[in-house]
Amino acid sequence: MDLTQGLSATEVAQRVAHGQVNVASREHNRSLAQIVRANVFTRFNAIIAPMVALVLVFGSPKDAVFGLVIVFNSAVGVIQELRAKRTLDQLALLGQAPVRVRRDATDQEVAPDAVVLDELILLGAGEKIPVDGTVVISGGLEVDESLLTGESDPVHKELGAEVMSGSFVVAGEGAFTATKVGGDSYANKLVAEASRFSLVRSELMTGINRILTWVTWLIVPVGILLIFSQLRADQGLAQAIVSSVAGIVPMIPEGLVLMTTIAFAVGVVRLGRRKCLVQELPAVEGLARVDVLCLDKTGTLTESGMDLDEVRACDGQTTEHLRGVLAALAAAESTPNPTLVAAAGTTTAPGWPVTDQVPFSSARKWSGVTFDGQGSWVLGAPDVLLAAGDPQRALAEDIGSTGMRVLALGQVDTLTTELGTVRAAALVLLRQRIRPDAAETLRFFRAQDVTVKVISGDNAVSVGAVAASLDVAGAEEPVDARTLPTEAGALADVLEERSVFGRVTPQQKRSFVGALQSRGYTVAMTGDGVNDALALKDADLGVAMGSGSAATRAVAKVVLLDDRFATLPYVVAEGRKVLGNIERVANLFLVKTMYSVALAVLVGVVRLPFPFLPRHVTLVGALTIGIPGFFLALAPNTERARPGFVPRVLRFAIPAGLVCALATFTAYWLARVNGASSLDADRTTAALTLFLVALWALALVARPYTWWRAGLVAVMAGIFAFVVAVPFTRDFFLLRFDNLRNNLTGVGLAAVAAVLLTVLLRLDRWLDSLSLRSKKG
Repeated sequence: MDLTQGLSATEVAQRVAHGQVNVASREHNRSLAQIVRANVFTRFNAIIAPMVALVLVFGSPKDAVFGLVIVFNSAVGVIQELRAKRTLDQLALLGQAPVRVRRDATDQEVAPDAVVLDELILLGAGEKIPVDGTVVISGGLEVDESLLTGESDPVHKELGAEVMSGSFVVAGEGAFTATKVGGDSYANKLVAEASRFSLVRSELMTGINRILTWVTWLIVPVGILLIFSQLRADQGLAQAIVSSVAGIVPMIPEGLVLMTTIAFAVGVVRLGRRKCLVQELPAVEGLARVDVLCLDKTGTLTESGMDLDEVRACDGQTTEHLRGVLAALAAAESTPNPTLVAAAGTTTAPGWPVTDQVPFSSARKWSGVTFDGQGSWVLGAPDVLLAAGDPQRALAEDIGSTGMRVLALGQVDTLTTELGTVRAAALVLLRQRIRPDAAETLRFFRAQDVTVKVISGDNAVSVGAVAASLDVAGAEEPVDARTLPTEAGALADVLEERSVFGRVTPQQKRSFVGALQSRGYTVAMTGDGVNDALALKDADLGVAMGSGSAATRAVAKVVLLDDRFATLPYVVAEGRKVLGNIERVANLFLVKTMYSVALAVLVGVVRLPFPFLPRHVTLVGALTIGIPGFFLALAPNTERARPGFVPRVLRFAIPAGLVCALATFTAYWLARVNGASSLDADRTTAALTLFLVALWALALVARPYTWWRAGLVAVMAGIFAFVVAVPFTRDFFLLRFDNLRNNLTGVGLAAVAAVLLTVLLRLDRWLDSLSLRSKKG
């Protein structure tokens, strides 16, 4: 059997019928049943549902209206997650790299999950190895297995060598037969990452979960105290149970997780419309936190393609002959890289037989071919191939300083990976195409205080020229990475001072990311070439171009499917919107939790009937938190993300909640002391006071005002006024404004509380700015 001819269509069909197909596990992509289960069977739904049942048994169905929050939260959560899942699935198919296979002696491209056992899979530089197998063809095949083993040196693969999925080709070409597919392959742990819906490793969600854990533990003792006090507050059993439920339900910030999930999911859908694949939802949050953005020049600032400008012959060579050599070098590669294609231009290859070959790799920065009867030729970076005193090398430096890409074409006596003396034959001048949106995008990042580092494997002077044309700070002093220190601390010092680096090796790119992270920076890395994969993997956020290598797309958390660098500002804006808005909404929810806990404790100590029925807390909570929180969670927000989410939220929520509770309890206690009013009227006074104070808290949290933010607060006030004015709704919510003195007292206390809340917010912002100044100092 000739393994190099591949399987026949009949053999492929037989393997498909026997299930020997590379169908990857989709464990990270939740099914509809899993999504419904995750959104219905939540911690807080489990608390609320029994309370709904208690109210239905012992009280009025009107007081069980709060149970609708289960239906609403669950439905919205399911719908939004399904929307995000559908978007991710569609984008993942667009971003999925096809696999080159040979079937019936014909080369084809198939989807990764269409690969079958014993498939002959073809490999070229930059391609990801999708399944495990055995090499049957090797033309200088070199594989980077660092993502599997941690070893950065490429491994040369001879005939019979094993290759594993998750590794990728850095040089040469070849083919292998698949020995393990689907669940048997190592790929099962790495494939299908592009379509997963995930909320893991999120600083925001970690902080929220920490808060919710504290709240859960707080509810238990306070709830027990409240139940005990209500049973001893001269009420019947049924009234005591309903009052206890009214006190416990508002302690639960049931909508906080929902709002966070919605904000993440909507962000993914919005970015999906811009052809941006977010492979993990926290990536939306991650880019919002980034303060250093490392950009690879080629494929990011410049387009991957280049144009041949000139072939400058030297050493007595003719231009026509040299163009033929360049075309022959390109023809010798089955998958030539864009640089080699550009150098060959439109010249037809002469068809010289190849006797030896060293494929290009980003570590060597050159490639070479020996042609029968034509000698050995090498093409690569002038400062790598040519001696320090060679005049052609100095000329290449001068030309490169104009932004032109310069390659050296030379001859050697013997072609080996350890080159001897190279005789310069020509300088190949390539015009780089700067992306039209690059300058505007870089201006955005400067305005957002994101430091940009341009990192490239090209000549440092050439990289500096391109960066200078885009007004990158520090571009006039580019650094040759070969002169950089290897010690992490010293390297970090240089990285903090300089912005443009050339001749950076793949391992150095990875070291750059680690050095910056060691100084506390949140680092994003963009790239499209196989040499960027390691740095993308280690960065806090890896961003790959859709046309880039399969290796970079596999490890990146964000893939720009249409290669538009200008999409990054929208990703940043979406991330900042999510973080800023969730922090704003968290303030509202936790203020409610704090005033509910404080009221329960005060009522429990004084042994008064609880100041609200469940319908009262449903009304106040919906108008001051639930409805406005939904809109605020999706609003525009450009505030830069900062660490310390939990302390900032608690610093405002705890004192603000206490102020709300004290004002409400005082108004209710004074009303109870007034023997001229009923319990229903006293509860109305408490509800009025709490609504006014909570509405003011909403007004403070909603700032800075836009027309719709101010309108949102006004609409909530208008709805409450409507409920009070209409007899049906007033009776439904059992509001009895029978005692003017009590109600005026409540309004007055609410005004005092509003002043205190305003002072608290200003104090909180002063402390926040003081903290920022101390960190900068």
